[in-house]
Amino acid sequence: ESSAACEVCEGAEEMTEPLKQCSAWLHAYFCEPARTTSLPVPAFHHPLLRQDSFTGQVLWTLLRDVKFGEAVSYKQLADLAGNSRAARAVGGAMRSNPIPIIIPCHRVIRSSGQSGNYGGGNLMKEWLLSHERLQKEKLAY
Repeated sequence: ESSAACEVCEGAEEMTEPLKQCSAWLHAYFCEPARTTSLPVPAFHHPLLRQDSFTGQVLWTLLRDVKFGEAVSYKQLADLAGNSRAARAVGGAMRSNPIPIIIPCHRVIRSSGQSGNYGGGNLMKEWLLSHERLQKEKLAY
């Protein structure tokens, strides 16, 4: 955990409304995680999230069903998305995720409990998982 204060970038008044919404959500995620549940999830306009595909279904399932501080295996996510034999396809969906952190692909781990790969690097994945565990523990007290 960094002791640096969370700050919103300069020029926030010049941002479009969707960018302000995204900035507020990310600020809450890193600095006040309990607020993320009360904030609207930023609007998604990426074509991958608008088409009816297994990848899109997996990403929406992950966003909806795997909460802050939780982790799910590739196989468990395949089950949740409706195809229990598609664990490898779930890995492909994670690689295709256009908005990591907001769609929390870092929460998908191997069945063995190991973190697995992450587009931002394994150290970043470990940090995000640790951040969520620590914040969830703080909220429990």
